[in-house]
Amino acid sequence: RNGIVRPEDIPHFAGKIYDESQRLITLIGDIIKLSRLDENQVPMERESVDLLETARDVVQQLASVARKNGVTLVTNGSHGVVNGVRQVLGEMVYNLCENAVKYNRPGGRVWVDVRQAADHVELCVKDTGIGIPQEMLSHIYDFGFSTKAAEGRGFGMSMIQNIVVRHDGTIDVDTEQGAGTTFTLIFQIKRQKEGSQ
Repeated sequence: RNGIVRPEDIPHFAGKIYDESQRLITLIGDIIKLSRLDENQVPMERESVDLLETARDVVQQLASVARKNGVTLVTNGSHGVVNGVRQVLGEMVYNLCENAVKYNRPGGRVWVDVRQAADHVELCVKDTGIGIPQEMLSHIYDFGFSTKAAEGRGFGMSMIQNIVVRHDGTIDVDTEQGAGTTFTLIFQIKRQKEGSQ
């Protein structure tokens, strides 16, 4: 702004400004989405959603990002159908997978696994990334939580927890610092009573 940057340094500083502005845009978007969920402003029209198909779509969307980061991203499992909001569940899976890629290491892997049992559907996202310090685990769902080892996960994890709860699910995390993290989401399947329409 003051004209004190040498012309040859402009691309470097412009790149930093661009990256920071994108980070802030993402942060603002996360805050808006979370506030809308908290205030029930997101339409909650439910339908049958296959989490395996959702996971495959997300893996395809993140393929170029994974390649850029040197991370292998794969989907396994069987079809698992839950009654929920397609767009919101897609956002949930995307955030989990994006974090798993972003906080991984070159040559690392991310597995997205979906399984359907008699009474529940399980979605598991496992990575070989940096992990989260054990002493921080109780805070990862706090609004705005951030640490060096979990930087950027805060708003996303708050939204993920909110989405899981709104879909009658539970979320569990198993992590080891420097050895990766596994998020396991379990959604109960509600069966209609006999004779009900």
